[in-house]
Amino acid sequence: MPNVGPLELMLVMAIALIVLGPKKLPEVGRSVGKGLREFKGALSGASRETPSFEQWQPDEDEEDFEPHVRPEQPADPPDRDGFAGDLDAARRSS
Repeated sequence: MPNVGPLELMLVMAIALIVLGPKKLPEVGRSVGKGLREFKGALSGASRETPSFEQWQPDEDEEDFEPHVRPEQPADPPDRDGFAGDLDAARRSS
């Protein structure tokens, strides 16, 4: 994230004053501040609700979980001869 010095901050404020005007600038500043406070509160609330990696313990169901389940028997191969016959019949009819 780039560093914002006092000169850059003054430049942004001057541009905001020119674009928004002196009457609208305080209202926009308040709404931006309120939005940042709400975002910060939501972010801290989410971090409180989410357990850290050290606190996480697997559930009883997760211990027996097998991520790769293989079928008992392989699936039947497709009937390629019947499919080719259908294609030949479709070509002849068109």
